[in-house]
Amino acid sequence: MQNLLNQEQMRLADAFTIKDKRITSIELMEDAATAFAGEFLREFSDKEAAIAILCGKGNNGADGLAVARILKDYGYDHLSVYLFDFSAKETEDYKTNLNRLKEMWFPLTTVKTVEELKKISQGVIIDAVLGSGLNKPLSGIYLEVATCINNLNRKVIAIDVPTGFPAEGVLDETYNYIKADLVICFQRPKINFFFPESAGALKRFKTVQIGLDEDFIERQDSPYKLLDEGDIKILVKPREPFTHKGTYGHALLIAGQKKTMGAALLAARACLSGGAGLTTVSIPESGLTALNTSLPEVMYLDRAELNFTEAGFEKFKAIAIGPGLGTGAESKKILEELFKLSVPLIVDADALHLLGDYEDLFKQLPEGSILTPHMKEFDHLFGVHDSWWARLETARDKAVKLNCVIVLKNQYTFIIDQKGKVKINSTGNPAMGQGGMGDVLTGLIASFLAQGYQADQAAYLSCYLHGQSGDDLAKNRVSVTASAVADHVSEVLKRLII
Repeated sequence: MQNLLNQEQMRLADAFTIKDKRITSIELMEDAATAFAGEFLREFSDKEAAIAILCGKGNNGADGLAVARILKDYGYDHLSVYLFDFSAKETEDYKTNLNRLKEMWFPLTTVKTVEELKKISQGVIIDAVLGSGLNKPLSGIYLEVATCINNLNRKVIAIDVPTGFPAEGVLDETYNYIKADLVICFQRPKINFFFPESAGALKRFKTVQIGLDEDFIERQDSPYKLLDEGDIKILVKPREPFTHKGTYGHALLIAGQKKTMGAALLAARACLSGGAGLTTVSIPESGLTALNTSLPEVMYLDRAELNFTEAGFEKFKAIAIGPGLGTGAESKKILEELFKLSVPLIVDADALHLLGDYEDLFKQLPEGSILTPHMKEFDHLFGVHDSWWARLETARDKAVKLNCVIVLKNQYTFIIDQKGKVKINSTGNPAMGQGGMGDVLTGLIASFLAQGYQADQAAYLSCYLHGQSGDDLAKNRVSVTASAVADHVSEVLKRLII
C-alpha cells in the first residue's frame, strides 16, 4: 500500500532525498520535469500542438520552465512561455531554470496584467502558476487569473496540482481553481484528489515517479494509504487441493422485502461469485420462487425460523443485514435480537437507516461490525457534514470509538479500520452509477468474511474487486449493471491469484 503524505511530509521527503542522494534541488526538479514531460508525451503525442506554459515565480513555475525546455528537446516546436510578473520574489530554482531558457534564446512573454492572458490562443495550457503550498482560497490577481484561464475554455494540464487547489484539508465552497483536464502529479497523488469536491478542479490525475526516497516516504506517519493491485495479490488466498465448501465458510444474508427482493438476490449473487462455500439468504417467502429460479445454489431460511440464540447462528461465519430489508417494526426487531448476541455484523442500506433513526439501537452495535454507508447514510448516522474531509475525520473517530470498520462509499471508497487508519480504493468508475451496486458490495464482504478474512481485509478486498470488475466491464460499455459486476468478480479474482 502506498503511504499518502501531506504537503509538509512531501517537502521533508524532497529534503531527505536531496541530502541522501547528494544531489541539488535543481537536479531533483530536473528529474520531476523529465517525468512530467514523459507522461505529457504519452498523453499529447501531437508535437504540432500549440502549447502555452504559464509560470509563476515559485518552484512550481520553475518546474514549468524546466518542462518547457525538455518538451522543446522532445520536438514540440510550438511552445510559448508566459512569465507571471505579479511579485518581485523569485525562488533560486526559478532563476536557474529561467536563465537556462534564456541561453536557448527561448521566446518568453512577461505577463503584468490579467488582460494580457486573454490573448492566449494556444489550444493547450500547462498550469505552473502556483504549487501545492497554498492553504487559503485564491484572491486578488491570482483569482482573476484563474477566472480568466477557465473562461478561455482550453485544455489544461496542471503540474503537480491545479493552481489554487489545496493538497489536503477542507475544500471550502469559496475555493476557486484553475480547472485542469489532467493533473500530472509527483510521486504521490494529493489526498484531496480523492474527494468529490475535487471535481471542481480536475477531471483526472496521473502520478509519475521522480526519484524521491520511497523508504523515507513509507516511514512517515500517515493515516492514509492507497490500495493497489499488488496489495490484493498478496492478500488473496488461492484454493488448495482437498478443500471443499466447508473450507470457505457459510454466509447468511438477511435482506429483501416483497417489493425489494432484487437487493437480496444481488447480494446473494455476489456472495456466490466471491467464493463463499455456502450462502443462505433469509427473505420473505414471497421471494422463494425468484431465489430458486435465479440462484439455485443459494439456500433459503424463512424469516420466522430465525433462531436468535448463539446456537442458531454459530454455523454462520458472516452475517450481513440490510439490503432491501425495509425499515418497519419487523426489521427493527430483527436488528435488536441480533445485537443481543454481540455477533459482528455487516450492516448496510435499510439496517443503517434504522441505526440512524434509533440512537439507543445504534449504541448496541456489536464490536467488530462493518458499516457500509454512502454519503447520505453516513450523515444520517453521524450528523450532517459540510465537506468530505470533515466526513472522513468523523469516520476515523467513530471507527475507533465503535471498534468497527466503516466503508464510506464514494467513487474512491474509504475503508476505515478500528484504529482510524484509512485505505483508499482507487478502482471503480461512473459507469457503475446504477442501482444495486451497494448490494453487490455487501454480498462480497460477507463472502470474504465467511472465508476467514479479517474484517478490514474483507472490506478492502471486496471494494477493490467490486471496482475492478466494473472497470473491466466499462471498457466496452457506457454503463454496467450490478448483476454483471457480481458475475464478473470471480474472473477478476482468478486473474489476481498468484
